[in-house]
Amino acid sequence: MRPESLAFLKRLLDAPGPSAFESAPARIWRAEAEKLTQDIGVDVSGNSWAALAGGGAHRIVLAGHMDEIGIMVSHVDEDGYLSFDTIGGWDSQVFVGQRVVLLAAGGTVSGVVGKKAIHLMEKDDREKVSKVEDLWIDIGAAGRKEALERVRIGDPGVLASSVLEMPNGRIVSRSLDNRIGSFVVLEALRLLHDEGGAAAPVTAVATTREEIASGGGGARPLAVRLDPTVAIVVDVTHATDYPGIDKRRHGEYRLGGGPVLSRGSSVNDRVFSMLAETADAEGIPYSIEAASRDTHTDAEWIFNAGRGIATALVSVPNRYMHSPNEMVALEDLERTARLLAAFARRIDDRSDFVPR
Repeated sequence: MRPESLAFLKRLLDAPGPSAFESAPARIWRAEAEKLTQDIGVDVSGNSWAALAGGGAHRIVLAGHMDEIGIMVSHVDEDGYLSFDTIGGWDSQVFVGQRVVLLAAGGTVSGVVGKKAIHLMEKDDREKVSKVEDLWIDIGAAGRKEALERVRIGDPGVLASSVLEMPNGRIVSRSLDNRIGSFVVLEALRLLHDEGGAAAPVTAVATTREEIASGGGGARPLAVRLDPTVAIVVDVTHATDYPGIDKRRHGEYRLGGGPVLSRGSSVNDRVFSMLAETADAEGIPYSIEAASRDTHTDAEWIFNAGRGIATALVSVPNRYMHSPNEMVALEDLERTARLLAAFARRIDDRSDFVPR
């Protein structure tokens, strides 16, 4: 990966941006996009976009959500301890013993997740699963008054971690799900920019609120605004190359194995076929993931937006999803960006996405 792209990726991943509070990474994303185009925008949902001009009958959107799972302060007790709720889906065991960063009005506030020490537990309690309601955040406050001078109810936060580079071109970080989607679509736009663009206009978008998207998050209103002919959603999928995973149930997806193309559900089969043909032509390895019911991504909301949009889902294998130490392979990010750019270059006025 280009050193400049890796530096941008690290800045993007380290910026805290839980669902509904994505402004920090969004600012970094738009600043990077300014190197490619002046056609940049942001809407009331916090969605950001960057567009390259083109002509023709089709409009292409490449979409990755930039929010991450997080926490939110829900109560402050008399001793200054904070109760919290989850933003997005968590395994509550992950919280035990973690440090947190809260996004308060006066700046970031550090804290630790507290739990009764094992020495003080009754025997039966030691065997129980920790629940969020049994945990708290300690910010070092002497009491409720001091705590409320530093935080307030509704302040969001994330678990404290930063990017770690590992051997074999792998990186570990929180927020890989799915800030790498927003990274990949902007990298695809960069490739198009550097290689002369595409016949059709191409817009990279960084959407919001996917992790809590009961009503479509930020993806649906942005899709209505941009009204694309075809959209490619970039997200993560579960890598299944570590111990204890039943590949017969969950499929076989490996770090370094290239992008994963979803088939079924909210995926337009003609777009899927064109992506597969493009990957074959470009020599990009890929896997196929069956989506018999839904994809649990922005693809659902974009596919059904407006009068309907020809949509596909391309995913990056991700180990240890929804934890502060997710892991992906950098080569999978590069291959996915290459695939999207090559796909965009294949679109012309003769392209037809209507199943016949």
